[in-house]
Parts: sequence; C-alpha cells; structure tokens
Amino acid sequence: MFVDIAKIHVKAGDGGDGAVAFHREKYVAAGGPDGGDGGRGGNVVFQADTNISTLADFRHKRKYVAKKGENGRGNRQNGKKAEDLIVKVPLGTLIKDAESGRIIADISSKEPVVVAKGGKGGWGNPHFATPVRQVPRFAKPGLPGEEFDITLELKLLADVGLVGFPNVGKSTLVSVVSEAKPEIANYHFTTITPVLGVVSMGEGSSFVMADIPGLIEGAWKGIGLGHQFLRHVERCRMLVHIVDISGSEGRDPYEDFKIINEELEKFNPELSKRPMIVAGNKCDLCTDEQIAEYKKYIEDMGYDFFPIMAAIRYDVDPLLKKIQEMLSKLPPIERYEPEPAPAVKAEDFDDHSVVIKKIDGIYTVEAKWLYNVMRSINFDDYESLNYFQNTLMKNGVFDALRDAGINEGDTVSLYDVEFDFVE
Repeated sequence: MFVDIAKIHVKAGDGGDGAVAFHREKYVAAGGPDGGDGGRGGNVVFQADTNISTLADFRHKRKYVAKKGENGRGNRQNGKKAEDLIVKVPLGTLIKDAESGRIIADISSKEPVVVAKGGKGGWGNPHFATPVRQVPRFAKPGLPGEEFDITLELKLLADVGLVGFPNVGKSTLVSVVSEAKPEIANYHFTTITPVLGVVSMGEGSSFVMADIPGLIEGAWKGIGLGHQFLRHVERCRMLVHIVDISGSEGRDPYEDFKIINEELEKFNPELSKRPMIVAGNKCDLCTDEQIAEYKKYIEDMGYDFFPIMAAIRYDVDPLLKKIQEMLSKLPPIERYEPEPAPAVKAEDFDDHSVVIKKIDGIYTVEAKWLYNVMRSINFDDYESLNYFQNTLMKNGVFDALRDAGINEGDTVSLYDVEFDFVE
C-alpha cells in the first residue's frame, strides 16, 4: 500500500542520573564524594533508505522512543551515553511539527538528521562538594529528552513529472522509456500510486520521471486522486503535460489542457510557472490537420509540442532529448530548508516560575523545574535538605508563598512532600 502521510510521536532518551557515591579505600580516611555523571540520552535520528518507497510502516508503529543514558557509578565512572534511535524513511520525506506545521527537516539526501535531542546526563555528587558541604549526599537527575508529535509527508524526488487526465498514456510512456512497470489498462485510474522510472540517456546521463496519477477537474479540492498526489509534483524540476489529442475518451483536448493547468495553479501557484512541454499522445488516431492545428495552439501559448505514440515509442526520442536539454539548464530538485523554531518569549524562558494554589487550607507549590530538583534530594540527610532549602529561597518559592498569604505553621505541599512553613 502506498502511504505518503503519517503522524507519529518521537521521544529522545532521558539523560542518566548522576551518582551519589563516596570513595572507599584502605588507609584512606576520607576519600570524599566520587559519584560519576549520567550519560546523555539517545537522539532520534531520521535517515533516508532508498529501499523504502512508502510510509506504510508508520501506520502500524506510531511511537518511537530512544533509550535513556546510563546512570553514573562510583569511582567517578560516568554513565555510558545511549545509542541513537535510527528511523528509516523514504528519500524525499518532509518532517513537520504536527502542531505548528513547521518544517523540521527535509530528508532528501542520505545524510542523517537529528530530529529530537537526548537529554543531558545529571551531575554526580562531586559537583556539589564545597569547603562547607564536604559530604554531599545528593546528585542531579538527568534532563528529559525532547518529545513531540511530528508529521511525515513524502514528496517524491523526480526531475520530470508527467501530468494529464487519466488514460492519456502517462504510464505507457514511463514503461517504454524506463525499467518501471506500472499497471496499464484501458480504464480510468489504472495507476493509483505515483510511479518513478529512471530514463537513461547514454553513459553517465539519466533523469527520473514520475507518473502522477489521478488528475481530473477539481483535483486540487480532493476530487479523484489528484489532491492526494499533487504534492509529488511540487519537487519536479519540469513538467511534461500529456494530452490525448485524438479525444478518444470523448473529451476535448483543448479543454483538457486548460483544465489540468488550472488544477496545478490552484493547488500551488508556483506550479504554473514550472517549465513545461506538451506531448500529444495517440496521434495515430488523428489527421495531420488536427495535429498541426493543436501544435499551433500549444506553441502560441509558448510551449514546445511533440506528437507521439507512446505505446509503440513513435517519436518519443525527440521528446526525451528536449527534456534532457531543458534539465541541463534548470536548477537541481528543490530541497526544503528547515524552518527555525519560534522565538522563545522571555516569560517562557523563565523556567523558574512558581504557581501557588491554596487547596483545602494547604499551600500547593507548582513549578516544572522543582520536580527534577526534588528527585535529587535525600530528605534524610541534613546537608541535602539544607541545599534544597537554599534552592527554594534563591528561586523565589518562599517569597511566592508569602505573597500568597501563608502564615507560620501553615502546611506546604511540594509534589507529595509536605512540611510546616517556618519563618
């Protein structure tokens, strides 16, 4: 099954916790703290795999979590950093933030891209030793890894995109000029997935041609299959518009050409400016006068016209040579630049904000930064409690409690830890 859009959740690994340890050695009276730092959590890395052509696998697995860094150990042994989680995607996959739509990365080369960064490891207890606090019985926990929802959107990498109504010969042309073998039959929407074919133009020269299925009137609004696959045209360096100039389907070739061009422009105005040539297929069913008249119509609008019979490869080579000539003068396939993350506001940057709520007579303290601090505290150790008290004081927790109207002896709750407030 061809799937070109998927939504998944990624989480980088948390950093390992710092260790609380003390040096123990014979004949060494006071070895001091020697807990190692925690290791960095694993990143979530996306990498292109040319053997994958669809995002179907992401319909079954939607959560990707990297491993946590190793905790520190005694003898100042730092924890091992966790391995990165490598996620393989098709070439041409755009990675977007699911909430804002911001482009995070364009996987259009084999270069791996870090999408979610692992958290840093926490400090071991030697970092907290001071002349006054010589035996710190606490350490820092590791920081959490980045975590968010992302949208994967596949936009095929092709030099040339074939556009046109169903059953005009797009798949037939791809099949006779490349090794691609799309399904071909005499009914509409035979091709229900984009098909890529490599066209060889001699030693060291080739280009990729894509058959884009399902374009009909209203495709840009989702009618037919066009809305689903029009995105794959956006990267193409140039377009080849194939028209059934014989009108064998009962349609007007003049009207067909106009409708498809309008659909492209409505979907993305930039597509109307894309270099394009026109191939008039099934010319064996037309008179010379009909071909000449249609050729004049197309050339009057500024496009080159090539009458062909794709099924028997009649006059296809001049079309391929023209494509090769135009591609040699065009810029490479479009790559999307990552968009910068939104600027962090000053109030958002203040990680030490505190919210005080009075619930049933108990003053509850809420602060995102406070939970990690508390994980590092040994509440049975005097020096550790003293460090915790100083941290609360320096970060304005006590001031916030006073502003909320707390009195001596009132109960304070900090994440299931309760104590009486003392001035």
